[in-house]
Amino acid sequence: MCMYACAYVCVRMRAPARAVRAVRVAGAARMRRRSAMGRRAMVRRGGGRRPSFGRPPIACEPARAAVACGVRVSRAPRQSRRNTMSLKFYGHPFSLYCQKVLIALYEYDVPFEWCLLAGDTPQASAEFAARWPLKHMPMLVDGERTIVESTILIEYLGLRRPASVRLVPADAGVALDARMMDRFFDCYVSTPVQKIVFDALRPQAERDARGVADARRMLDTSYAWLERTLDGRDWAAGGAFTLADCAAAPSLFYADWAHPIDPALQRVTAYRERLLARPSFARAVDEARPYRHLFPLGAPERD
Repeated sequence: MCMYACAYVCVRMRAPARAVRAVRVAGAARMRRRSAMGRRAMVRRGGGRRPSFGRPPIACEPARAAVACGVRVSRAPRQSRRNTMSLKFYGHPFSLYCQKVLIALYEYDVPFEWCLLAGDTPQASAEFAARWPLKHMPMLVDGERTIVESTILIEYLGLRRPASVRLVPADAGVALDARMMDRFFDCYVSTPVQKIVFDALRPQAERDARGVADARRMLDTSYAWLERTLDGRDWAAGGAFTLADCAAAPSLFYADWAHPIDPALQRVTAYRERLLARPSFARAVDEARPYRHLFPLGAPERD
């Protein structure tokens, strides 16, 4: 986890405030004659609804410092309080699994409070450890509820958002394909990548050459399988961007740094480029850019 330990930002995303619409009344006498039934009928017809207007969020001083070093702070979308989720996100922008969930947060356009975990952020770190003693990032807190594990976090967000954006497909069969591909990227791309990266963080005497060699072989096998699987597909599970692509984006991003993808695997290479061009992932990549010096194998001058 020291690979991801940096600065702390805690930004409060505010729900849009509602403006009050003035309603003209013919006269006080007419108002007195309105019955309770009449007033209820007005509410059912929508007469009592008030429009919502966005208001820029208020950022604390650490957030301004993050902006100065290149980390962009997102604004809350324009929506009503009724649809606003009050979320805290604990993690770090350079973390592979945190990026996976950040993609979903940005795809769903969900307002949230950033709680970056780092060695110099004792309050956020203490809150994180108290709620999740295993201390594996990321973590979401929604009121009194704590949600962990990146795939579950994305599924949870999907349960609370409108059907206009679906990262878990409505069709049960396609949803199974998306979940299967999500597991593929987490288990057979992200896991060997982490083996290679974390081994590089160890002292020379404690390194596991055999384990790293096995991880590289697994990545070669995974790349080849993915090349065949992507035949005729724009995205991991078919024609739509899903949960699987949230997992694929950071997995392949760091995998190509740790164990370069053979350019002959044209589908995998093109798919990685499509993921980098996706606005939600491009945003996550940009937010992590100031921390590239932490990559123990050396971050390439690209992406």
